[in-house]
Parts: sequence; structure tokens; C-alpha cells
Amino acid sequence: MEPTIIERPSYGVAVSALTILPIIGMGEIQPGQDLAGLAIAAAAKSGERFLTGDVVSVAQKAVSKMEGRLRRLADIEPGVEARRMAAEWPEKDARAIQAVLDESVRIVRWTNGILITETRHGFVCANAGVDRSNAGAQDTLVLLPFDPDASAARLRARFIEAAGADVAIVITDTFGRAWREGQVNVAIGIAGLPALERYQGRTDADGYELRITEMALADEVAAATELVQRKLERCPVAIVRGLTWSGAPETARAYVRPAERDLFR
Repeated sequence: MEPTIIERPSYGVAVSALTILPIIGMGEIQPGQDLAGLAIAAAAKSGERFLTGDVVSVAQKAVSKMEGRLRRLADIEPGVEARRMAAEWPEKDARAIQAVLDESVRIVRWTNGILITETRHGFVCANAGVDRSNAGAQDTLVLLPFDPDASAARLRARFIEAAGADVAIVITDTFGRAWREGQVNVAIGIAGLPALERYQGRTDADGYELRITEMALADEVAAATELVQRKLERCPVAIVRGLTWSGAPETARAYVRPAERDLFR
């Protein structure tokens, strides 16, 4: 697969073009496997390698599978609440609903078979991120990593060790968006990269001082790499090359908006 080149004008930013390289040929990820090692080996087969300054985008499902964050429907006994909700919407499996409830700290909305919850990480999303697609086996659910930021930090350390390259890591998952149809990839785990590029105090071309603008840098990386990873391509890793940034590394916790400022909670 050819790399995707995104050209953009440079408005006082060091980057004028980004290269996005899909890493293919990694195969189905199994619990306990060395995900970084598999990615390095797959890249080498196509003549590519990881370089210092790269941002490595890793699909959440690959991380969850590596960490064994899987549940078989046959092993789940639904409780009273899960059974009640399944009775309201028969297309839903009470066992799958129970898995979602187990991963949630609060139900935000349940209507027309749509279950929006808040996860232990603070994410507000559909089904607490629990998903049956691309699970690698029938009747299997993939859960979010227990601590995606810690997972990103471990992956970064492993890439630095095995590839000899100081890379940043963004773990991605697909979320819906308020006000808009469709889904985009967002960052749920970050290591070595700021979450937000803050523009407060800077002035625009007309001299206006920006007071609110914060660009979700890691989310933008996640969304861009989905263009080459896709949902059906079995490409869990991609490289973003040419991105520069200022600011200290952050975690994805920076994206969790406090409830008192969240108009949708």
C-alpha cells in the first residue's frame, strides 16, 4: 500500500507535509504477543523502519488483544439490569449488555437500543468501547485496555528498545461525535506527545488574541491514520512522519472534560 501524503501550507509551523505509512502484514494479534516487535518485523519486510520523531498510531483492538482484554459471551452471566434492558430491545444480547455495564461507571443514555456510558477512564462513548467487530473469534467481545495511557507508555518503551527510535505512541479507537453523523478515530492513549496544542495568548494574522482555541493534536493524528488503517484492512499500526510539536507530553486524560463543563452530561 502506498503512503498517503498530506500537503498543507506552513503558517509559521515547521511542518509543511506529513507522510502516513500503513504497516501491513502483522496478522491476527494474540494475547501476550510482542506488538511492537511484530510491527517492526512487518515494516522491515516492506523496506520501512521506525525513526526517531515518528508518531506511531496503534489501533485499540490490537492493544486489547495483546493484553488479553477479551470476553467470551458464553462466560458472561447477565444480571437483572442487563436482562431488563435486553427485554426492552430484543435485538440486544443481554450478555453483551452486561459486559458494557461491567466496563461502565455510569449510564449516560439508553434509548432506542443505543447505550451511551461513561467508562472508568472518563470516556463518554457508545457501549463503553466494547465491540464484537474484528474480535478475532466468534462470540467474543473486545474491551478497552484497562489503562490506555499506561499501555501507550509500555509500547513506547518497547519501540525505543527494539527499534532504537524515540517514537511517540497514540492508541486509537472509533468514537461518535456530538452534533455530527459518522465516527472518527480519536486518541484514547498517548505517550510522548502533547494531547492539546494550545493557542491561548497567540495572535492571528489580524492581530486578534486567541483565548480559547486548543487543537486536539493526538486526536488529529488518530483521525489522519484511519485513512490508511481503515476498519476492514487489518492494518493496526501506522506511522505519521514529519509532524513536529511543542509542549510537554501528556496523556489522554487531558481530553476528559470535567462533568461541570460538559453540556452533554
